[in-house]
Amino acid sequence: MTDKPAVLVIGHLPQRDLDAMARRFTVLEYFSAADKPAFLAKHGASVRFVSTRGETGINAEQLAALPNLEIVACYAVGTDMVDLAACRARKIPVTNTAGVLTDEVADMALALLLSAFRQIPAGDAWVRGGDWAAKGSMALQRRMYGKRLGIVGLGAIGRAVAKRAEGFAMPIAYSGRSKQDIPYAYYPDPLAMAPHVDALVVCAAGGPATRNLVSAAVIAALPKGAILVNVARGTVVEEAAVIAALRSGQLGAAGLDVFLNEPAIDPVFAGFPNVVLQPHAASATYETRGAMGDLMLANMEAWLDGRPLLTPVA
Repeated sequence: MTDKPAVLVIGHLPQRDLDAMARRFTVLEYFSAADKPAFLAKHGASVRFVSTRGETGINAEQLAALPNLEIVACYAVGTDMVDLAACRARKIPVTNTAGVLTDEVADMALALLLSAFRQIPAGDAWVRGGDWAAKGSMALQRRMYGKRLGIVGLGAIGRAVAKRAEGFAMPIAYSGRSKQDIPYAYYPDPLAMAPHVDALVVCAAGGPATRNLVSAAVIAALPKGAILVNVARGTVVEEAAVIAALRSGQLGAAGLDVFLNEPAIDPVFAGFPNVVLQPHAASATYETRGAMGDLMLANMEAWLDGRPLLTPVA
């Protein structure tokens, strides 16, 4: 019998993080349990800590099965899949991994943006498939340099995207809840901003408050042929409107890292040659995922040792 406190690991984690956690905790791998309700029934009363992923979260039913839960540590910045109201009602703190993945996600946003403008995956396929030799040069693409960029949500990731876009001489605008002391054009919402940009990068947090924030009306208000990049959450963008706009040519291209119904996304996306697809992998590098795991564990250990949490979620 161990005296280590039990942590319920809801979302799959790299083995390095499970091994590090096991040094101070009894690790209960909920994610690999065949019968999850039975697993909760057996272990729920012993669980004091929860580790979960951003896309996995923890719901009210799971929380109710953990009467002695003390803290939820999220392996992500976004906590929209965590039932925060239920946690607050029970005074259970929630932490995330804010800060350590900002630059990685911003890098992916710029990679998707440049790939969409220049159709880099299509060019790769043109060479690999023999079309260059058989048909000659592929069609001309659009340059990114100097194009007008709109950022939906100018938090830490949005600001990092803007900083990178400055290197491409892109005039930058943003929408958000309030105007910031920053030299970019401000619009109170994406609809007001849409007519004034050539590309839209979505960085807003997920959750009910931002569901379909980039709506069909916003997409229709973009200049014809505009480019959309989403590194936020699939829920922030009205996905059916994106599909319709790609079909009609209202959107000239897109770069998408997030979707509704991940990982079983709408198969129609695979049929668009002008859409660059990623498997929700903006933070998926060895370096950043390692830093995320370290910060998640540091929050858990801080709670265990009676020290202040490093990155609590308000």
